[in-house]
Amino acid sequence: MAGQGFVYGIAAAITCAIQLTGYAVAYSLKTETFYDILGGVNYLALALWSAVAGSIDAPLNWVDDPRKILVTILFICSRGWLLIFLAWRAHERKGDSRFDEVLGKGGGQPQPFRFFVFWMAQAFWVFLISLPMLFVNSSQVNKPGFSAYDIAFAILFCAGVLIEILADIHKALWVKRGRKGDFCTDGVWAVSRHPNYFGEIFQWWCLFAFSYSSSSNNGYADPLWWVGILSPLFTMQILLTMEPTGLCNAEGKNLKRYYDKCPERYSKYRENTSILIPMIGYKYVPMFLKRTIFFDFEKYEYKPKSDGSVKNE
Repeated sequence: MAGQGFVYGIAAAITCAIQLTGYAVAYSLKTETFYDILGGVNYLALALWSAVAGSIDAPLNWVDDPRKILVTILFICSRGWLLIFLAWRAHERKGDSRFDEVLGKGGGQPQPFRFFVFWMAQAFWVFLISLPMLFVNSSQVNKPGFSAYDIAFAILFCAGVLIEILADIHKALWVKRGRKGDFCTDGVWAVSRHPNYFGEIFQWWCLFAFSYSSSSNNGYADPLWWVGILSPLFTMQILLTMEPTGLCNAEGKNLKRYYDKCPERYSKYRENTSILIPMIGYKYVPMFLKRTIFFDFEKYEYKPKSDGSVKNE
């Protein structure tokens, strides 16, 4: 019997195999070109595996279970877009500067262990993000219909994916047009400083909530359902706190270029625009709320030293 533990275990093995193989080949070739691409491929492999294995001994085959069909389609649409966008971006940029140092591209010594850490971090991210999808596809619960709760969170998940897609497209078009205005305020970037990160975080909270109905123990009493909360929490950890990527990479000391070129315009944009949640009227939000539930933490501020150099955070 292909129980949920079996589906999860093989999914973890598939993830390790893809990422370890990717690391070995990439390091031997001294390239990071397919790092993001293999992340996308990994997501799709887990969706396919769980859809097939989760149907074994289940009350309904995958093709007869609308809940599993829906979650798989939503997941593939989300990760399929990510795969397409990252592949296009890698082609446009002809590389990823994050890996220059660890691959010794600047003439330095290659750092195989640090490069390995990048690949293992991706393995964790792929597997943990996929947890709600794996939970639904491996569930033995027979609930062929959708409740209002299910429909609401499926719609909200789609909204998160759409926001991320629009953010990526608006930013890409802005870059193609020559970065007019020094920083992007097109489309959804007019109401959020990082709408792509918001869409990424929001959709995994929604999928975690959607997966509640697939529990055989009323959700709150099912420990495996609670494990799925690692999907949105780990996404927030990566995008909100880790230096090489996310807000820590986009904000803080890296805002220097804006304050050097257009300090007044950027300060006004920053004051009026939420760091994550798309909204109007952000300038009227009290500072204590910005520093808490709106995630606009002080560490994201640009703090130059008095001599003009950038303060390291």
